[in-house]
Amino acid sequence: MFRTHTNGELSIKNLNENVTLSGWVQTIRDKGFMAWIDLRDRYGITQLVFDEDRTPKEILENAKKLGREFVIQVKGKVIERASKNPKIPTGEIEILVEDLKILNASELPPFTIEDETDGGEELRMKYRYLDIRRNPVKDKLIFRHQMAQKVRNYLSDKGFIEVETPVLIKSTPEGARDFVVPSRMNPGQFYALPQSPQTFKQLLMVGGMDRYFQIVKCFRDEDLRADRQPEFTQIDCEMAFVEQEDVLEIFEGMTASLLKDISGKEFGKFPRMTFDEAMKKYGNDKPDIRFGMEFCELNDLVKGKDFKIFDDAELVVGINVEGCADYTRKQIDALTDWVKRPQIGASGMVWIKFQNDGVVTSSVNKFYPEDDLKKIAEKFGAKPGDLMFIMSGNSHKVRTQLSALRMELGNQLGLRKPDEFAPLWVIDFPLLEWDEETGRYHAMHHPFTSPKPEDLELIHSEPGKVRANAYDLVLNGNEIGGGSVRIFDKDLQSRMFDLLGFSKEEAEAQFGFLMNAFKYGAPPHAGLAFGFDRLVAILDGNEVIRDYIAFPKNNSGRDVMIDAPSSIADAQLEELFLKVDPKE
Repeated sequence: MFRTHTNGELSIKNLNENVTLSGWVQTIRDKGFMAWIDLRDRYGITQLVFDEDRTPKEILENAKKLGREFVIQVKGKVIERASKNPKIPTGEIEILVEDLKILNASELPPFTIEDETDGGEELRMKYRYLDIRRNPVKDKLIFRHQMAQKVRNYLSDKGFIEVETPVLIKSTPEGARDFVVPSRMNPGQFYALPQSPQTFKQLLMVGGMDRYFQIVKCFRDEDLRADRQPEFTQIDCEMAFVEQEDVLEIFEGMTASLLKDISGKEFGKFPRMTFDEAMKKYGNDKPDIRFGMEFCELNDLVKGKDFKIFDDAELVVGINVEGCADYTRKQIDALTDWVKRPQIGASGMVWIKFQNDGVVTSSVNKFYPEDDLKKIAEKFGAKPGDLMFIMSGNSHKVRTQLSALRMELGNQLGLRKPDEFAPLWVIDFPLLEWDEETGRYHAMHHPFTSPKPEDLELIHSEPGKVRANAYDLVLNGNEIGGGSVRIFDKDLQSRMFDLLGFSKEEAEAQFGFLMNAFKYGAPPHAGLAFGFDRLVAILDGNEVIRDYIAFPKNNSGRDVMIDAPSSIADAQLEELFLKVDPKE
């Protein structure tokens, strides 16, 4: 056998045992008459010692020829370490080596395989198989595995059945671009890779599976960012004969169980907030409620004072930043420049300081005397030492801009603590969004989302006012899951397709298989999908998902390790009846 123990396993209890270990050479320390090697595997590090008085001369000489990342096997005796290392589990012992075998030599790696490496991100992605040897990456992949197991166990205990759904499917409009796959056996036709198993999980409910789940790969051809990859993983779930409350209860329980495992804390009922309330208080539908800075609307106090920027605005709204009245002009200017960036798009902002001596001053003193400023500060609930920032403009835009500022200040002030968790349900989303460009409605979630029963009548007269029977689960300012009660009535589904601008022929071509299934006794059903990569990252105190994926893509959607995507041979193109336009 290659080993009797792993490199994280041995302790003082194993003293004087003869053992066989295998692994990678982490470091070598050569003192001439003695040499020490740290041997590493997935489980930890064990120190090996080679001593000219106790180690065969040939073995000692061979040890001195080893390099970093050589794969070796050693046999020897467990002895007590003279200089103990309390930082590692094996720190009380070392192995007096009696035999050494080189299993595989290694070139010098392009970066150091250590927790604090000298390798940049692009280099480490190119050599991802080496990066995985490092504890920060290895531990994240192990953590991901542990979370997946907990999810599987929880859902299985609740009666859910894991069912695999197809990866080569029909292209359907679900918001993002599909990745498409040409079919050799069906010339000129294409499969799509699923953005989610949405229609299949609904068909499983028609099929009577009752409770389904799947930890499943999904694909979206969209621009990338820190929490988005072209291929990602969902915890996909569906339940039959349920209402919204049933779904929330199951998945609140699952999330609370995961959070307890991570933090050791019990979580009671998750708070709930309507979409309208979230937008009014925080400017987005996934608010981080670990800290305050709720929006304060000021139209009634600031208009009519000859300050044109406020007078012409649809909405004047601000936040109170507690304890920051001592911000310098340089700090405030830096924040003003930050909101003026193209990514945020604000034209500027107004500040008001409630100084510790009780004086209230502002960047717009010319238009607002101190009495007016004090009334504004009072509406904010500000106290001496606080700083207020105010923005104005189109309601939707200014809320989005102020929300970005709030999150940036939360980061700068250390209010978004990674080891604190604040889950939240956001409910009562609009069913539809009007798109000025196309002149028609779009589904805010997807075309299969049911209206709230009490709004059903409005779908014919005022569809823009209809609320969706939909819900998102938010954790620390990130949407980690979302779902809805589904439409299961074919007439209501047809009406939904009409509102979304599908002709009868288009609806039949795209979703005829689902509509046909609904003719055969579809049960009431609802579901939810978690973004598993994002959930794992947040539970581990991060928001960047890349390190929790074994072989991720970069921001251009490329796998720099295997150099994909890439061209294919002309013969393959011919087989698929495809021709590449040489023009770039």
